[in-house]
Amino acid sequence: MTCFHKTGYLLALVILLPSVLAAADETVKFQKLADSVEVFIGGKAFTTYYLGPNSPKPYMAPLRSALGTVVTRGFPMRTDIPGERHDHPHHRGLFFAHGDINGIDFWGEGPPTRAAQTANGVYYPTAGELLRGRTVLQEIDEVKSHGKSGTLKAEFELIGPDGKPIGSETQEYTFSGDASLRTIDCAFTLTADQGAPVKMGDTKEGTFAIRVVNGLTEPNLKMVNSEGKAGVDQIWGKRANWVDYSGEVDGESLGIAIFDNPANLRHPTYWHARDYGLFAVNPFGEHEFYHDSKRDGSFTIAKGESLTLRYRVVIHHGDVAEARIAAAYNSYAAEQGK
Repeated sequence: MTCFHKTGYLLALVILLPSVLAAADETVKFQKLADSVEVFIGGKAFTTYYLGPNSPKPYMAPLRSALGTVVTRGFPMRTDIPGERHDHPHHRGLFFAHGDINGIDFWGEGPPTRAAQTANGVYYPTAGELLRGRTVLQEIDEVKSHGKSGTLKAEFELIGPDGKPIGSETQEYTFSGDASLRTIDCAFTLTADQGAPVKMGDTKEGTFAIRVVNGLTEPNLKMVNSEGKAGVDQIWGKRANWVDYSGEVDGESLGIAIFDNPANLRHPTYWHARDYGLFAVNPFGEHEFYHDSKRDGSFTIAKGESLTLRYRVVIHHGDVAEARIAAAYNSYAAEQGK
């Protein structure tokens, strides 16, 4: 893979961008395998969506920039990458899960040991030790290319430790890209279709997350949000329309932004965003985010009803200013209001 330092890359981009954009193949294509779906943009591998029984939840890994630079951690799927941190083995690339659904943990995996919850010498204890659930594939509804975009949609059941479903979940992703960006529009729908309500409990352990590569962690991480705040102390547990992580990875200056959809529950949302590599949105963790046991961020989906949460992921060149993330969010919000 060709690597670019920031100054050289930006100069080359300014000179070549018009011709590159004119010639770029932005077609999105898929390849279905036994337990996964591979995603290609412009003929280049972008990510793979894993849906099989080897993981207690579906996930995407690795995610790549438009130049092909990997932006997500390889562990726990891979253990052979030098220098990678092996904390929090439940952080699998990009995933959607929550740590308390009807008193069942769909976020964590395996025993919550102190070692597994320690990153850079800091211990991040879980909110509790609940029994584990699994998000189990029922059907792949759609794998379709629309030319410059493509959609994946799959149906899952939320299976409790007794092997019985407590509700269902739909995950839908629409992919697109160009010479400088990779974009994923995500929609997650939880439905109480098992004759009882589904309660999303108040815990910081959730909910839509990306575990980023080491180059996007401290001390080199630039973390900013839509409110102009910077750094984990000003962003973790706070509300914002979007958060952006940027830094240098394998010589490429790049970043990742997550946009909260204006129609989402409790927009602008809360952010479970850590500088050791976890980048997560969580609208349900109020009592921990506010350090106030009297607050209750839980939400109950009534029997037969659904809750949908939508997000956009943008993998971009340069930092938040160079990628014009604030303007990109405003355009996204305006699109959603149409």
